[in-house]
Amino acid sequence: MNRGVWIRLLGVAVLVGLAVIVPCLAPAGEVASSDGYKVLPAIRQGNLAVFPVVASTSHDTREFLTLDEGLKSGEVVVTESGRVRGLIRGRPRPVADSAQVNQLVLVNNSKRPLVLLAGEIVTGGKQDRVIGADRIIPPESDPIDLGVFCVEPGRWTGSTMQFGTTGYAPMALPSVRNKAMAAKDQQQVWTEVGRAKEQVSVQVEAAAPALQTTTSLAQVMDNDEVKRKLDSVAQPIQHNYSSVIRQLRNQNAVGVVVAVSGRIVWADLFAGTDLLEKYWPKLVRSYAAEAVVTRAKGGEVSQSEAQAFLSHMQGRHETVNSEPGVYRHTEISGDGFRAFELTSLLPKTGFDVHVAKMSE
Repeated sequence: MNRGVWIRLLGVAVLVGLAVIVPCLAPAGEVASSDGYKVLPAIRQGNLAVFPVVASTSHDTREFLTLDEGLKSGEVVVTESGRVRGLIRGRPRPVADSAQVNQLVLVNNSKRPLVLLAGEIVTGGKQDRVIGADRIIPPESDPIDLGVFCVEPGRWTGSTMQFGTTGYAPMALPSVRNKAMAAKDQQQVWTEVGRAKEQVSVQVEAAAPALQTTTSLAQVMDNDEVKRKLDSVAQPIQHNYSSVIRQLRNQNAVGVVVAVSGRIVWADLFAGTDLLEKYWPKLVRSYAAEAVVTRAKGGEVSQSEAQAFLSHMQGRHETVNSEPGVYRHTEISGDGFRAFELTSLLPKTGFDVHVAKMSE
């Protein structure tokens, strides 16, 4: 075994060892978050730093269905607005086409509540779209209108009315999620998609000719050359943190704080480890994509800085949207940040299923 391999293995062992030890006792001079979240030492790869987060409490989230699971099983159907007649649950009934850019229709035919995360991309139809806000869809729901943003400017044709037939909904970059969730502006989303595509073409020169033929953000990230670049960043992080998750299952690993090029950009936190594990593979690729398209250079973000970012959740203004008995979505605007809390109101829950926080 060569020296480089030994060094990498030693690094993994040290990270896992730290992860096991740190939750038992906070480092001197550091205080765990008032919300019960504690940030652990970062896993770093190039200009990307991912800080694992553990929580003082965890919740059973096995009852919740993810979009990927629902698409794969066929129990969740997404289609263009105007292609489902009335509010009749079950198989969509096609009607005259009245599709709209910022609307899709979703039906949850499963017996489990469905979680949708802002930033999940549904591919297909006349354009790829990104979900604009976290929400929960109750079991066996009637068709509901989704608030979405287009992430594929320039195309308005499609051979199928359904989306996500591959059973996988990729996650948009944090910078694109930011424009959908906070700005809530289609033009800003398109601008950010264009910037990401341009930067990918610069950083992955071999992919540039192929990228000129598509406007789809999902297809850009699925290009073979781009995937190799993303894998070089994402796979070491994914492998190391997957080991941390396994080691910390009994100590409630629930999320991450993400820094790119010396700047904290994002945090994703879940109600429990099970839900984190389901989303982790596509989340880490979205963080890796952000690192690839970010060329600014900065110093390393410290563990204490990541803890401070997570601990500061008090805002100047809150906006609450709610579906009684199903969920509550709270947007918090603070000094230099936005936070979004998705709280389940379903029977025997009452906890935050997902919390996202972004720097501004």
